[in-house]
Amino acid sequence: MKLVDQVVRSFKVAKVFRENTDKINSIDFSPNGETLISCSEDDQIVIYDCEKGTQMITVNSKKYGVDLIHFTHAKNTAIHSSTKVDDTIRYLSLHDNKYIRYFPGHTKKVVTLCLSPVEDTFLSGSLDKTLRLWDLRSPNCQGLMHLSGRPVAAYDPEGLIFAAGVNSESIKLYDLRSFDKGPFVTFKLNQEKECDWTGLKFSRDGKTMLISTNGSIIRLVDAYHGTPLQTFTGHLNNKGIPIEASFSPDSQYIFSGSTDGRVHVWNADTGYKVCVLNGDHPAPIQCVQFNPKFMMLASACTNMAFWLPTIDEV
Repeated sequence: MKLVDQVVRSFKVAKVFRENTDKINSIDFSPNGETLISCSEDDQIVIYDCEKGTQMITVNSKKYGVDLIHFTHAKNTAIHSSTKVDDTIRYLSLHDNKYIRYFPGHTKKVVTLCLSPVEDTFLSGSLDKTLRLWDLRSPNCQGLMHLSGRPVAAYDPEGLIFAAGVNSESIKLYDLRSFDKGPFVTFKLNQEKECDWTGLKFSRDGKTMLISTNGSIIRLVDAYHGTPLQTFTGHLNNKGIPIEASFSPDSQYIFSGSTDGRVHVWNADTGYKVCVLNGDHPAPIQCVQFNPKFMMLASACTNMAFWLPTIDEV
């Protein structure tokens, strides 16, 4: 089934999970689309089976708290940032709830964490104005970049370059093989007046970058030239919280949460609003992602909702 406007508009909530007592702050699909991991401010990590629509595992991270969770390439493992004790990143074995390794170094809250799509390396950025490059096999930082402000970071789909958004005004592209030489290109954008950049993602085709914020604005930028392509607005964010925006796997649609508990959808090429999906979320939706392999959307406030299309073919 192809994702077209009519199919997108037909998405309805198929399953709601209400196990969390506090807001879900981060979600991540496994690359094969079969499982979804979430973490929340009540220090819970939950893994869901996307095909069965069930909860598989719940693990608690009471001691260190948990945010920015990501599946790693090995089975049943994840990395996450901490919300208590210190700002160490932790590598967790999920089936026995044991830590495999710690990655200390950041001195303030970690605000961006991304895993290479092709190897066991990852990037972290913090309010300490640094970006660090790590290898899952070593607790020692592999690379350190000092920046002029709050960073957001992302790998491109091939895992050859990474982008760092700095100070809500510029995007720097680094070659992973020679990142210590500094960025090979810097795109300067107009500095955000009303909000901060809180997320950065490449589209699956590698042609565009999506910037999410803690305001009511999302930006789409050309990944090769840095030219602004679209500004998506109309979703509510009156709480100053980082609201996730995501691409569909075909890079054609942009999905975003909002503080009014609805999911907003735009066409990435034209910028027009395709629809607003109402799933009865009682609280602000901070997390929205489309499954990389299956026709399914996940959105989360304190509840987790799985959405499916209700028409088969157009």
